[in-house]
Amino acid sequence: MPRKIFKKYLPDPKKIKENRYMKVFGNFIHDPGLWHVNRYSASGAFAIGLFCSFLPIPFQMVLAAGLAIYFRVNLPMSVVLCWVTNPVTMVPMFYFAYKVGAWILGVPPNDFSFELSFEWLRSELIYIWKPFLLGCLICGSTLSLLGYYTINLLWRYHVARAWKARQARWKEKLLQTLHLDQLNKKANESETKDLDKQNQHQNHKDHPDN
Repeated sequence: MPRKIFKKYLPDPKKIKENRYMKVFGNFIHDPGLWHVNRYSASGAFAIGLFCSFLPIPFQMVLAAGLAIYFRVNLPMSVVLCWVTNPVTMVPMFYFAYKVGAWILGVPPNDFSFELSFEWLRSELIYIWKPFLLGCLICGSTLSLLGYYTINLLWRYHVARAWKARQARWKEKLLQTLHLDQLNKKANESETKDLDKQNQHQNHKDHPDN
């Protein structure tokens, strides 16, 4: 089942609950619905996590956790997916978002160095904020929708495939049961015929004149 695959790679819920940044949510984080894995919670978590991964702000995971609590989707999955933007992927992803925004606004893109910090937001963002933020919102929304519908469709496909496999097993078991019943019926019929022959033979011995 898909939930087994997801649970295999999700972090320990206890570690997330004990994280100091998660304590800002108080008792909300202990809602059991935030830790279940089903089609709705998984696809919703992908939508939130992938959208937040394109937000050029610190503490993306805290925002993702807050949205997961609000929409009641899987919290660990929402938080983990923020790591799509990491020290390796961050620069090319945000530069691509900036170029998308610049293309839509029709302004020539400039080279810039990106750093996910309040200092960078204060000193550098002022020069490129329009195309950069627009591109981030567009890329984040697009990736969010793709993630949501992809997980939704994959989950449905996996469930349908598992159901067909279960039906095939039931059919095979039913056929085996019917086959055994037929064999038992034939064996009983054969045994009955043998008994009848033995009875007829015994009657012939007992009454030879007949």
